[in-house]
Amino acid sequence: MPADLNRVTLVGRLTRDPELRHTASGDPLANLRIAVNSRARDDSGSWGDRPNFFDVVVFGRQAESVSQYMSKGRRIGVDGALSWREWEAKDGGKRQSVEVRARDIYFLDSRGEGGGEGGGGQGSGWSSQPPASGQAADVPVDTSDMSGSAPAADDDIPF
Repeated sequence: MPADLNRVTLVGRLTRDPELRHTASGDPLANLRIAVNSRARDDSGSWGDRPNFFDVVVFGRQAESVSQYMSKGRRIGVDGALSWREWEAKDGGKRQSVEVRARDIYFLDSRGEGGGEGGGGQGSGWSSQPPASGQAADVPVDTSDMSGSAPAADDDIPF
């Protein structure tokens, strides 16, 4: 019998600033809401973006990092699993929701990017873009082992 699989990967933008809280035992957690657009045809047959909204919960050190470095409008990647929960509201009614419990968070904007309020100039995480000339990189790069080597002879190929 095959094992069950519960995995979600999303890339989108934060719809609000992350909310950092702490559990009763003091562990940090952050609540996020992200918008992920999908392309769809409208009634007139034109293509357009249709937003999908997802609630995400992040735990531990990642929650603190997200809270510190991310803000509304910033692009983020989430890898996690779906989690269903049920609770009783103050009015006595039963409530339920499905949320994404993040395993890994990826900061996808570089420092100056992001359409969010308060997002410009704040640190993000990793960026695929090199810094503009004259700007210092976030993380110093050790290039000592990246020197070019002589081309391998045909006898050196292991297959």
